Amino acid sequence: MAAAAAKKPGFRTLMRAMRHRKTGFMALFGFASGLPFALFLGTLYAWLTEAEVDLETMGVFSLIGLAYAFQFLWSPLVDRIDIPLFRKLGKRKQWIVPAQLVLGAVLVIMSALDPGSALGMFSLLAAIGAFASATQDIAINAWRIDIADEDATLDILSTVYQMGFRLSSLVGGALALILAARIGWPQTYLLMGGILLAIGVVGLFAPDADVVAPTAEQQDAMLELRRAGQLSPKVRMQALLAIGALWGAALLTVIVFMVMSMTAAPDERPDPTAFTATAGPLIVIATIVLPALIAGWLVGKQRNPALLLQEDVPVATGGAVVADHLYRALVLPLVEFVGRLGWSLVLILALVLTYRICDAIWGTFAYPFYLGELKYSNDEVAVASKFFGVGAIVLGLAIGGTLLTAIGRMATLTLGAVLAALTNLLYADLARGGITMQAFADAVGFTNLVQSFGARPEMAKLMLAIGAENLAVGIAGAAYVAWLSSIVAKGYSAVQYALLSSLTLLVGTLGRGALGQAIEERGYYNVFLFTTAIGGIAVVLCLAEWYRQSRTAQAGVVAPEPA
Repeated sequence: MAAAAAKKPGFRTLMRAMRHRKTGFMALFGFASGLPFALFLGTLYAWLTEAEVDLETMGVFSLIGLAYAFQFLWSPLVDRIDIPLFRKLGKRKQWIVPAQLVLGAVLVIMSALDPGSALGMFSLLAAIGAFASATQDIAINAWRIDIADEDATLDILSTVYQMGFRLSSLVGGALALILAARIGWPQTYLLMGGILLAIGVVGLFAPDADVVAPTAEQQDAMLELRRAGQLSPKVRMQALLAIGALWGAALLTVIVFMVMSMTAAPDERPDPTAFTATAGPLIVIATIVLPALIAGWLVGKQRNPALLLQEDVPVATGGAVVADHLYRALVLPLVEFVGRLGWSLVLILALVLTYRICDAIWGTFAYPFYLGELKYSNDEVAVASKFFGVGAIVLGLAIGGTLLTAIGRMATLTLGAVLAALTNLLYADLARGGITMQAFADAVGFTNLVQSFGARPEMAKLMLAIGAENLAVGIAGAAYVAWLSSIVAKGYSAVQYALLSSLTLLVGTLGRGALGQAIEERGYYNVFLFTTAIGGIAVVLCLAEWYRQSRTAQAGVVAPEPA
């Protein structure tokens, strides 16, 4: 698909895809995905601040963000379980539409509450909303992968999704703050809830990759596990029990932590930073690393004729039916991944861990750098980062989408990695006073342009740095999501994509503590040089992945698309 798209003129292909019905709904779903993220993890704290909620309680509220980081834990349910009465909507829409309606209802109910006097109900609704939002993200990412075709390509859909997501962050962030200052927080959240309810209704008419009756192949899916040549039920059960125990322990750990954080007395609440730093890596090992090794063990067992069924066995009954369902939901996505990619999975995981790490961990320290280190005002930072910066990201996404169709996915991915790494040097210059950036802004006339709008001349170098970084982030982001979407199998897209995307979030969360310590000890300048080096590693890994894909294409290996 990507190869065919790459042969067509980039801009013409982009424009044709933008007129496609699927592309329009993709933009809408991207907007629906980003809006609750901005409302629950951003502007909500401004409302809580005005309601005079203490900082410690706000810290507990921030734990709802774990729903996004650990969404892969329930992604098998989204991939395999049908919701009664909603299944007729399609395999993915049966999860997308109800999630959007729940989100809209949650925001509407929150608008009727006072967070100062009804904090318990307020926090419960926020947690439900974050869970529904993370679930919606799982289904939307799978929907994007499943419906991609030659007209609405995976590259274009991924780009449009991010455009919608970024625009919604502007609506749920800066615009929500402006509205709240004029009409109040309850009315603002009521409006946002109404928007999500409307999207949920419109989403009923979106296409889906599975809107008709299940195919014969899908109906025979459970029978396939018990046909000759498949692994024996005993071997499958061993793997299922091991992976189930690992995932169950991880999920229980997160649930216990959330319950204790929400219900325990303030002095007895667990430390979220310590939990993320200690339990986070263990959860990654338990849910990704060890299951991948078990999946590799299963792939090896499939080569041993003694462990394979010699003939078809009777259809599963009773508890065996449940075991087969769990195996298909939890184990097969990993087996397919390891079996198809083999040792290449190590390269892919390394690229996932490094490609967006700077972007993932930098957000926490951006405002301290702008406000504390560089001494810009709140208004100046808002203009530069929220309005000018978001515009640069959207422009970068548009450029990235065009490049994907013009020069190909891996070329754009590598270019994005190079640009993202180099923009760290712009911030290094700012940390040293921004002499080079200011001289460039003066030379090209950007300083005069900024001053014509009444801003200080020093704003020019900040806006150029943020604009260049966000432009690079847009290009890199368009390529990264398209690449990440391309390496998963359609039949297991919900689980496989959730696993890979969650790795980026978790690594970013785990890396913030170390980056903060490095800033304290070595200063911003040296840290920006270090993040540039990390970006260089990502570039090398991109080249290695590019080479791997070229070799795979030359060998004529085609990735399977399981049902």
